[in-house]
Amino acid sequence: MDEILHFASDDSKLPVKHDVKRKLQTRASVEKYVVEKFNDDQDAKRMQRSEIVLKKFGLLDRDFQLKPFLVSLLTEQIAGYYDSKTKTVNLLDWIAPDSQKPVLAHELTHALQDQHVDLNKWEDKTLDNISKNVADDSRHVETDEADTARDAVLEGQAMAVFVDYSLKPSGKTLLTTPDIGSAGLDDLTDTSDSPVMARAPLLLQESLLFPYREGLSFEQKLMKDQGVEQAFAGVLDRPPSSSYEILNPKSYERKEKPPLLQMPDIHGLIDDQYDPYDIGVMGALDVRILTKLFAGDDAAVALTPEWDGGIYYAAQSKTAKTEAQKEQTSSVSLLYLSAWKSADAAKTFAAIYADELSRKYQGVKRDKEAESPGEQIYKTNEGPVLIALSGNDVFTSEGFDLTLAHKLELLMVGAQANGNAQTVRAIPVERDLSGEVTKFIGKCGLMKAVLPH
Repeated sequence: MDEILHFASDDSKLPVKHDVKRKLQTRASVEKYVVEKFNDDQDAKRMQRSEIVLKKFGLLDRDFQLKPFLVSLLTEQIAGYYDSKTKTVNLLDWIAPDSQKPVLAHELTHALQDQHVDLNKWEDKTLDNISKNVADDSRHVETDEADTARDAVLEGQAMAVFVDYSLKPSGKTLLTTPDIGSAGLDDLTDTSDSPVMARAPLLLQESLLFPYREGLSFEQKLMKDQGVEQAFAGVLDRPPSSSYEILNPKSYERKEKPPLLQMPDIHGLIDDQYDPYDIGVMGALDVRILTKLFAGDDAAVALTPEWDGGIYYAAQSKTAKTEAQKEQTSSVSLLYLSAWKSADAAKTFAAIYADELSRKYQGVKRDKEAESPGEQIYKTNEGPVLIALSGNDVFTSEGFDLTLAHKLELLMVGAQANGNAQTVRAIPVERDLSGEVTKFIGKCGLMKAVLPH
């Protein structure tokens, strides 16, 4: 282990400041570790709260149970993990030592990252669950994707060391073999030896793979352009703030700010009927997952680069009194504003979104008589759905009555045109939509599905 620690240090240029504790775990202890994460970890609680919103968007089926499935998935997938709280690398007693050496290279890179920045403070940029004032709300929206991007940095760097350690006998490295990164990324989609992973919804598969696959690609680009020290210590010292920057490394290198939409103060319209439930950024990763699920790989490849910002807001009806009622998707109404680089891209996304309403709701029927130009209106078992095109923007309202939906549309679209930076008060907000799942999975350890074969 000490030998591999020094390899990871030489490869990443992150210095070894002290020894790393190590522990061998059994299957039973790993399963206990996962269950305890669900019961005690704040990220797990935030993720479970976002489950209703994920279902409302159609990213999870209505009858899908997130917690029991993830317990099974993670118990199957964990190949090793570094615990930043105890500063301990944990290996598995049922895997042969030689098979665990590359895993050690990955996990010991996390230990070196921890010694450089203190991961407990660096990794979680989430603010308090309830924002107390307008200034807090602005900070929530601005930092909403930070955790997703930071997860990708941590896993991308660790994967780079993993690859270099695996290539060491051949004398090659990720930096000297440009095509090895893309070839390895293809292997990350192989789930043939992971039956639970193979059954996982696309959201969970993409959330699990994103930090490793896109994080590795991000790091490879930075190593090529700016050198190893900048790709490791430099990125830890100046981390990207969004999945957009991970998907577009040049944007990070140029210090470009990712697209950010403004959230107007809508409390005066909804407070009488609704309680705040969730607000967040629909980032580039979320859009890619959504379009891939709704329209396939080609649509995702074509539309994701056209994304130019997105924000959603969910409110829970005050008529939902019991816990059982509050767990129903029908208790939550949703609005979502997405911005695109062209009117054609906006039109395409609106059509894809409309085509998939029957995937989420029962009794979907278009109400053309109620529509104005640029609108699509549908009746569903959970209330009206409004999809409205406005130039390069697409506004959707699901569950709000149409009168209220049109008022919300005017506020949301108008806030972008007028630069209205006032934001909603007292809303629970964590990170970008898929980031809840990405963050929790990433904290549980290295997953078998991401190990190149």
